[in-house]
Amino acid sequence: MNTDTITAEEAAQGNEVTRLGEAYSWQSIAFVLLSVCGLVTGIAYIFGLTWDGRRMLEGEYYWIFIGFFAAAAFLALPAKSGQSKIPVYDILAAIAILAVSFYFATNAWEMVQAGWSSLYLGIVVWLLMMELARRSGGLPFLLVVLVIGLYPLVANHFPGLIMGVPYQFDHMLESYIFRAEGMMGITTKIVAEIILGFLVFAGILLATGAGTFFIDLANASFGRYRGGPAKVAVVASAFMGSLSGSIFSNIAGTGSITIPTMKKAGYPPHYAGAIEACASTGGVVMPPVMGAIAFVMAITIGVDYAVIMIAAILPSLLFYFGLILQVDAYAARTGIKGMPKDELPSTRKVLLSGWPFLFVMLFLMWGLLYMRWEYYTPWYACILMIGLSFLRKETRLTPARLFSAIRQIGVLVTQTAAIILPIAFVVSALTITGVTGSVTSGLVGLGGDNVFLVILFGIIACFIMGMAGLAIVAYIFLAVTLAPAIIEVGGLNTIAVHFFIVYYAMLSAITPPVGAAAFLAGTIAGARPMRTSFTAMRLGIVIYFVPLFFLFQPALVLQGDLTPLVYVLPSIIIGIMLISGGLEGYLLGAGLLKPWQRLPMIAAGFAFSFPGLITTLIGGVFSALLVAMVWQQNRSKPGLA
Repeated sequence: MNTDTITAEEAAQGNEVTRLGEAYSWQSIAFVLLSVCGLVTGIAYIFGLTWDGRRMLEGEYYWIFIGFFAAAAFLALPAKSGQSKIPVYDILAAIAILAVSFYFATNAWEMVQAGWSSLYLGIVVWLLMMELARRSGGLPFLLVVLVIGLYPLVANHFPGLIMGVPYQFDHMLESYIFRAEGMMGITTKIVAEIILGFLVFAGILLATGAGTFFIDLANASFGRYRGGPAKVAVVASAFMGSLSGSIFSNIAGTGSITIPTMKKAGYPPHYAGAIEACASTGGVVMPPVMGAIAFVMAITIGVDYAVIMIAAILPSLLFYFGLILQVDAYAARTGIKGMPKDELPSTRKVLLSGWPFLFVMLFLMWGLLYMRWEYYTPWYACILMIGLSFLRKETRLTPARLFSAIRQIGVLVTQTAAIILPIAFVVSALTITGVTGSVTSGLVGLGGDNVFLVILFGIIACFIMGMAGLAIVAYIFLAVTLAPAIIEVGGLNTIAVHFFIVYYAMLSAITPPVGAAAFLAGTIAGARPMRTSFTAMRLGIVIYFVPLFFLFQPALVLQGDLTPLVYVLPSIIIGIMLISGGLEGYLLGAGLLKPWQRLPMIAAGFAFSFPGLITTLIGGVFSALLVAMVWQQNRSKPGLA
């Protein structure tokens, strides 16, 4: 693939959903200054640096962080689409949140010791956070945060399992703004402490050329095979999605390069968009970094992030294995060849030029898994990456690249903060009203102590909440309501249950009728959004059923006794091959399927891969018969296998 005209980093910048304009415009410079102040404050707090012999209080730091990055959000995120200039009211909003936050920071000690609060200034913060929710997540996100956020006012008027303890407006707002149940608690901690270093790490990697390296590496490794551009898109998006943790920035960045290349190779626009949407969606649960939701899960369960990272390995690899098989089958069925060798980079040259990126990634995993440095690890990795960048002129962090890196980091942190900070109102509303316990008991009651019914209710709830694009909100709500119900009724593994919820909440990104990720990729590809979404749903089929598998077989998330992997993993791998072959009409190693064979092949593959002895045996018998039949009818066409 020719990247002479545009790099991954340039594509990502060109597709930022911001209005910062040119690199050195006044709004860009102001944004970078706010970002630098926020990052320096974060480094000082995280590493325990002192000022006048005193370390910052937690609440003090949180308010300073909120002030800088909320102000940056009002500069960067437009109030309406197409708004390129920053109006006066956004400048006033930025000044207001900055001033109020710093005033609260000066009273952080009194907040802790004496329960200090300010109703009117609290209302200002609440209203500004509502506006950030609208800008970052759209109207559906705002409505969810607003409706659930106002629930404590009328909690006692609801029937049955959704009845809770009511609160007066001033007491409710006090909990939201000034207490650990709200903005001074878990949500701000996630973005201001736990994932801040990972966002900085992603920005440094992009600034030093990691995006181009990973795309070149994917080209060198897979570009020459049939359907090469699509396989490059899958691998590159898996790498970049893991680093950024953002589905949409991944689609905007790598998709701007990979989608046109796939179309040029012969993939229809809707298919190219669907491939990019699926690959970017999977990146959110692809180690080592993953998305913010993984950190939320670690805190919710109360385990080290390393445990979550390890648990995510097999499900994410199975998902990408299924996606690769489908794009290969489509290429085989339609005759799409690989890319010419003279258009591909040399693997040796790519590795020689980009080994620092691989070395830093290995260092990151070593720090997370072996040293257990937790959220200090990406900061150390940043220092290492900056040092290694000076080995080559092309990656050296010059002043211009450093400015670009800070701006990119600022965008990542600002967009993440703008979507996560308002969730504090959802978390607080569920906590202070005590509704989580009643919903849990209600789900158990509705399921009649039948774990399959409870799981079904959970899948429906995940889809409904996820359709608004609210994967994190859906996870937080269901982690405190559905997860305990499933664990109580079925006695299932805690980490497997929480991953099950994460996967089904995330599915909304590619599932009709919303499918926001598929719609964005379809727009870039010039395809009909709904057709792209249905295609993405088919390509991402593995992600729909693998959560059920690891729910009942926790060895797949590397929990408990791992002995079952000896027979469960091979059956799932073969099952995925059969399902992919049935969906695309081509089975690897056997050849083309006749139309009537496709549905039986999918059913046999699902039965064979399900972690149960009887279903596996039945599926195995039918699979063997079908595969033999397909092989026999295609054996005179060896070129197709």
